[in-house]
Amino acid sequence: MAEARATRWFGRAWRRFGPKTVRAQATLGATAVVAAALAVASLALVGLLNANLVDNAESAAQQQATTVAALAEVGRLTPLPQVTRGADFFQVIAVDGRVLAASPNLAGRPALSPRRPVRPGTLTSTWATGLLHGEPRQLVVEVTTDTPDGLVTVLAGTSLRDADAVDSLTSASLAVGLPLLVLTVALVTWQVTGRALRPVEAIRAEMAEITDRDLHRRVPVPAGRDEIARLACTMNATLDRLEASGVRQRQFIADASHELRSPITVLRTQLEVALAHPDPAFWPELVSGALEDTTRLQSLAADLLLLARLDAAEPVTTAQVDLGELVRELAVARRGDRLPVETSVATDGILVQGSPLWLGRLVTNLLDNAQRYGERRVALSLRSDGGAAVLEVTDDGPGIPAADRERVFERFARLDDARSREAGGTGLGLAIARDIATHLGGTLTVADTATGTCFRLRIGRDC
Repeated sequence: MAEARATRWFGRAWRRFGPKTVRAQATLGATAVVAAALAVASLALVGLLNANLVDNAESAAQQQATTVAALAEVGRLTPLPQVTRGADFFQVIAVDGRVLAASPNLAGRPALSPRRPVRPGTLTSTWATGLLHGEPRQLVVEVTTDTPDGLVTVLAGTSLRDADAVDSLTSASLAVGLPLLVLTVALVTWQVTGRALRPVEAIRAEMAEITDRDLHRRVPVPAGRDEIARLACTMNATLDRLEASGVRQRQFIADASHELRSPITVLRTQLEVALAHPDPAFWPELVSGALEDTTRLQSLAADLLLLARLDAAEPVTTAQVDLGELVRELAVARRGDRLPVETSVATDGILVQGSPLWLGRLVTNLLDNAQRYGERRVALSLRSDGGAAVLEVTDDGPGIPAADRERVFERFARLDDARSREAGGTGLGLAIARDIATHLGGTLTVADTATGTCFRLRIGRDC
């Protein structure tokens, strides 16, 4: 519990007082990591140097003590042995505390240690008090051995001045060098992150200047293929889509305004004529025309609302739909039309995942288009192809040139006089059909046919 509270307190403190920019955070993080690594490395370096020098000193002192002890065992302390290389002194002490022999620099000195020999063995210790020439520390090796005159202890020592000097020098160097090195790392990291983030700041500044009226502008793409360059390319691609969407929206508004203007103008003219000629004999014709234009306005408004829902990608409830049964019902409902629908369903039970309402609207729009431009026949076929449902609506009308087969799915698109406004419709039926097919995971295309036009819908698992 206490640890959790401490963690939360640290998190709040960091959010409040910690660095706020990525540049500062990166610099602080890199500097902290480098400082910690250098501190650990410095401690390890000082420890290794000190341990190595102490081991050398201990080896020299032990060699001196062992040599003198070997001579004492055979009673050959006279003449005095020489001080070996690396050792500073030695002293031989009897059981009663007498100094039996000593190096020249300890001549006349009493026993250095109050301990008396008890049993043979070796003991190593470090003395903090100087014994010779004011040395601060001495490493002393005590070797106790049997001699013809009884137990004696040989003290051999060496100064740790080299180890202390190296410790002091290394510590002083690190105390000066480490802060400079850490400061250098901080400065280099600050400069490098600043240079690396400079394109990001340029991208941010450009994005801040772009409004809905400046969607043609693009963010600068830095040289290279790093993450920032890919980010800039992605943002420019997003701006491309936004600009294209804005162009489509403005074009759609302009086309919708144009399409609405005609029936509204006609409707107003008819009403003005009715007011100018109050003769009831003319009213049925005027009201009939006004009703026709009102119906067209209602259809256009409904189509625009559906397109808005499709553009917004609103979620729709889907279920398993028997497309064959749906097609038959729609064909039966058109038996009294100018061109009856010839229906051919290959097999029963062609199930697809989708919205019954939207699938019905899709097929209805295709049939409306075929009946509007067909001359003598309209055919509707449905079959299964590799797990996908394939629906085709064919008419024997003037057909669509290959170059215009994608244009017919554009909103308010009209190709020629044969498919003109006088033929009826809002100019949105095929656009709505294509958007519904795409929204349900299918495809709607114009297929090749010898005469007339064939629209092919492919929807299902393998579409």
